[in-house]
Amino acid sequence: MGGRAIVVTSGKGGVGKTTSTANIGLGLARRGQKVALVDADIGLRNLDIIMGLENRIVYHLVDVVRGRCQVRQALVKDKRFPQLSMLPASQVDQKESITPDEMKAVVAQLKEDFDYVLIDCPAGIEQGFRNAVAGADEGIVITTPDVSPVRDADRVIGLLQSSLGEPQLIINRMSTDMVKRGDMLNQQDVLDILAVRLLGIVPEDDEVVVAGNRGSPVILNEQSRSGKAFDRIVRRILGEEVPIPELNGHGGIMHRLGKLFFRR
Repeated sequence: MGGRAIVVTSGKGGVGKTTSTANIGLGLARRGQKVALVDADIGLRNLDIIMGLENRIVYHLVDVVRGRCQVRQALVKDKRFPQLSMLPASQVDQKESITPDEMKAVVAQLKEDFDYVLIDCPAGIEQGFRNAVAGADEGIVITTPDVSPVRDADRVIGLLQSSLGEPQLIINRMSTDMVKRGDMLNQQDVLDILAVRLLGIVPEDDEVVVAGNRGSPVILNEQSRSGKAFDRIVRRILGEEVPIPELNGHGGIMHRLGKLFFRR
């Protein structure tokens, strides 16, 4: 039986998609799973930096597709967790350099050797999105609790539902203070709008930025709030019943805007 291929995507860029991919992948590996991370953002790769693997790249995804190397030659192993590997994207090619069928073939090969294949999808719904989704079995959508990213996530969820089935949702950068003041969409607002299963909430936390700059994903910081949140998400992916803390405010201007923009 092959592994699970999960595409991590969003409608809008900059909501924490690549950071989530890195932390979930590292968390799964820390719990004994064999994990392959695939950077599908051809031309704009970042996953290698967040993972601290940027200086060890020899081959990349387009090299594999063009037959210039085997998949195993392009995989970069994480020295912290040998069961974790990353297939980097090319920095110099375009998203049109591969096709959905070629991506599907690469992911299928990885699924033979890994328990989980996490595909870091580029932002948007163009060729890069179609490539990343092609090889996936299921999807995780990342959004921040803001009107614009939620609206774009709604669009992506519709596309995933037509190809992969019901995706799961991670709400990233939730600020408890802003929710309580009614200045940010709360958990229930987002769920009412998007109507998909909530996989987890990651709080706003400066430690995420610090960890990313150091090439050491925040899940390795067991004292950080965001690290703990990512660990709970990993446990849910593995099938554990882990409660999701509620961060619901009393309804402010963002609550009313959410209701206004997303009337169905």
